[in-house]
Amino acid sequence: MAISKTKKVEIVKELGEKIARQKAMVFADFTGLKVKDLTVLKARLAACKAEFKVAKKTLMGIVFKEKDINVDPASMSGEMALVIGYEDEVSPAKIVYGFTKENKNIKIVGGYLENKPISVEQVVALAKLPTRPQLLANLVGSMSSPARGFAHVLQANLKGLVYVLSQVKKEA
Repeated sequence: MAISKTKKVEIVKELGEKIARQKAMVFADFTGLKVKDLTVLKARLAACKAEFKVAKKTLMGIVFKEKDINVDPASMSGEMALVIGYEDEVSPAKIVYGFTKENKNIKIVGGYLENKPISVEQVVALAKLPTRPQLLANLVGSMSSPARGFAHVLQANLKGLVYVLSQVKKEA
């Protein structure tokens, strides 16, 4: 069924607004993906403030030209979808990559990060990075480790002193 011109203008406007707010995008081929699987993927993406958006390649091309995004959706194979991340650069790639391991009907075909197109390999590398909370937890752990070690050493000296005093008391 053909889409009316007004509907196409509406789609381009909506997609343009979403792309203007994005921090990262992942391009995915979802040929053969079942609706129930797509629903699961959309729910996972929504949990990390990301969105799965399907549009015709020609409409995506129009939006990309308007936004000076140097990506040609027509050159990508299969049914194209955009996974748009609004708060985090890593989470959308991580979720889609994890979902590709569970479901072979979705494939990563590229991405867009920091105003540059990125390859499939770069999207996968991005997906394998730890999340921001994990990185912050590692940093806090690294920073508190010397203080914990110092406290442990001081505590060991006190335990040694108490042990020596208790031995002296037993002998006396």
